[in-house]
Amino acid sequence: MRLLIAEDDPRLCSLLRRGLTENGYVVDAAARGDDALHLLGIYEYAVAVLDWRMPGLDGVEVIKAARNRKIAVPVLVLTARDGLADRVDALDAGADDYLVKPFQFPELLARLRALQRRQVAVAPVLELGAVRLDPSTRRVTAGGAEVRLAPIELSLLELLMRRHPATTSRGLIAQHLWPEEWAGTSQNNIEVHASRLRSKLIRSRLRLTSVRGTGYRLEEEC
Repeated sequence: MRLLIAEDDPRLCSLLRRGLTENGYVVDAAARGDDALHLLGIYEYAVAVLDWRMPGLDGVEVIKAARNRKIAVPVLVLTARDGLADRVDALDAGADDYLVKPFQFPELLARLRALQRRQVAVAPVLELGAVRLDPSTRRVTAGGAEVRLAPIELSLLELLMRRHPATTSRGLIAQHLWPEEWAGTSQNNIEVHASRLRSKLIRSRLRLTSVRGTGYRLEEEC
């Protein structure tokens, strides 16, 4: 399960990331609000944990912008502000919960579990050409026939479908597929998985194209 942590305190961010990873989450981290908003537009997160005070955009501004873009991810706000007016501001902006610093890590885990239970919205099905990907079931079909993909191939396909018709850079692909070690990922490793995905889409009327010196994109065949 993938979470976003947006926190500009490096020590706290590192502690949260390590603790959540140890509890089975895949964690992306951002130190700026504008970077957090960018990530929310790319990935499907189970929950976003946003610090109120961040450079770029503060947490409440990120929530407002995300809701305006119809991003329905559950949001937990972290802040040192504990006044009633502050809680009301965060919730009115679109936050789902609010946790005051300092806090105990078990309480954070409990609040994350509660937000996941309350999330009743079904993730929209992605469709491109003859390919249909259901994020909730992780099932892919092409022209009604099931396409069996390895987990990393499915994650790559989902990223490319969400970003279509844009070209997705190799750096962004590496960061999406290997969040903990993306900086050391070789281009050859990415190409191996792209090639496997390409071969499985061969009857789907959807072409995975390599853009020289840039990355990959999906193109519909005429």
